Amino acid sequence: MPSARTVTGSHLIAKALQLEGVKNVFTLAGDHILPALDVMSDEGFRFIDTRHEQAAVHMADAWGRITGQPGVAMYTTPGFANAVPGLANAMHSESPLLSISGSAELHELGRGAMQEIDQVGMARPTTKGAWMVTDARRIPDMIAHALRVAFSGRRGPVHLTIPVDIQQQSVAEDEVTFYEPSSYRSFTPSPASHDQIREAIELLHSASRPLIVAGNAAAYNGSGESLARLIETTRIPLMTEGSARGLVSDDHEYCMGFFDSGLNRAARLIREADVVVLLGKKQDLIVGYAMPPTVAADAKIIQIDPSFAEIGRNRGVAVGIVGDTDAIADQLAAEAAKHVWRELPWLQRLRAERQAQVESLDSLAVPEAPMHAMFVHKAIRQHLSDDDFLIFDGGDYCHFGRAFHPARTARSWWYLPTLGMLGSTMPTAIAAKLAYPDRRVVMFTGDGAFGFNGMEFDTAVRHNLAIVAIMGNDAAWGIDRQIQVGVYGKAVATDLLPTRYDRVVRGLGGYGELVEHPDELPSAVERVLKLDRPALLNVQIQNAISPRAEAAIARWKSHAPLPM
Repeated sequence: MPSARTVTGSHLIAKALQLEGVKNVFTLAGDHILPALDVMSDEGFRFIDTRHEQAAVHMADAWGRITGQPGVAMYTTPGFANAVPGLANAMHSESPLLSISGSAELHELGRGAMQEIDQVGMARPTTKGAWMVTDARRIPDMIAHALRVAFSGRRGPVHLTIPVDIQQQSVAEDEVTFYEPSSYRSFTPSPASHDQIREAIELLHSASRPLIVAGNAAAYNGSGESLARLIETTRIPLMTEGSARGLVSDDHEYCMGFFDSGLNRAARLIREADVVVLLGKKQDLIVGYAMPPTVAADAKIIQIDPSFAEIGRNRGVAVGIVGDTDAIADQLAAEAAKHVWRELPWLQRLRAERQAQVESLDSLAVPEAPMHAMFVHKAIRQHLSDDDFLIFDGGDYCHFGRAFHPARTARSWWYLPTLGMLGSTMPTAIAAKLAYPDRRVVMFTGDGAFGFNGMEFDTAVRHNLAIVAIMGNDAAWGIDRQIQVGVYGKAVATDLLPTRYDRVVRGLGGYGELVEHPDELPSAVERVLKLDRPALLNVQIQNAISPRAEAAIARWKSHAPLPM
């Protein structure tokens, strides 16, 4: 009888990822993944090869959140060591990311093999799960299992180590079984019971000062239509944070903008709310752990989350619902339609606080040199459209922008997750442009944050990804310098140089321009937004303290668990 057709482990990796709809892989080539890269290139995968593995993971992380599809990053053994910080960041951003690394041959591990480290052990603290593949026949089911874990409950990264000999191992094709993702991962939204929905709506209908805070998990499956329908029916104010930014436009009459007590004065009024709905929002530091003084002791909490573990994590709830947040928002809206809702006086208080903040920020935008961050952001805003991606790094310059620029479109307004790791903006911008090549991508970065992944401008140039970076250069690690001065009275190790980063970008093949005076800024912004190439404006700004830095100083001095 003729022998069965054989395939290699690399072919099995390719097919398993194809079944998941993966077409783009973020990578940095190295000997332990060369067999897989060779086969996958023949199978039509597009490789976005980066200058550092951490950037590759940031890109896969952003891809997973922007598209809802698995983000895949691949690297060799020392590359995996570089990737670990990116995995930690992805855990905080809750991205469905698959990390794949190669290693030395299986039979050599434990003997001092080439570049040997305990990859699985290193990955476990920074992922939802990590495993080693020891037989090529297991590749399909282990990739399936890893992605099932990545998408279940609260989303997050997963890791597989696939040794180089397993990638090259030949096995009979009829010994391997593949399944469609729908057969091992549920795509059907999980609704709540009618009793839970009725109880939640009755509580909200009796409230005088209700507030909905939508977080990461609210954006997993929803377009924002169910959430908009809910607040339009109930007239209950909404604030968004994390991946939920823009699910409902900040310009909506019942959306009160960014839930960040340091950057949105209206968010501080959560302390007066009598019913708080945490829709896909954890009881974490952002909401003061849902405890007093951030959330009043007598306030009722309704928590809706895809993970059992998050319900009542730090404080007991009046109603706890586990399931798909979008499906549950739809159920809540339908039940709410059975009642009559009036517009509460509470809304006017929230709107007044938002307006006061707008006026306060606007007063800072005066034309002087060096420029205030707010002058820069105000000049840019008039050139932006609702369809643009806005991506913010950390630091004072970017905090002013996050307080000022509204989120108007779902999955288009991004900032650092709760880990606060600087430098992910550049890779996120690249992933956004790759996902939506016809939309403009504008990233805001400080001079400090730029140093982490600025070399990825080379990646953007090589892959023809025309992103625009607006740098605020104050020659300092801005927010930390402000905190040091505010708390300790002096700055330590937080001064930088007014480096010509625009020249760095030019050297990498992009467009770079220095902007030193206010009258140069409008034409420079207009110029870079029209370019069809990666570009950076290096804008010289003041070292001005942001509302977030002021809040951080207050938190340090109070020694209390105040919200971020």
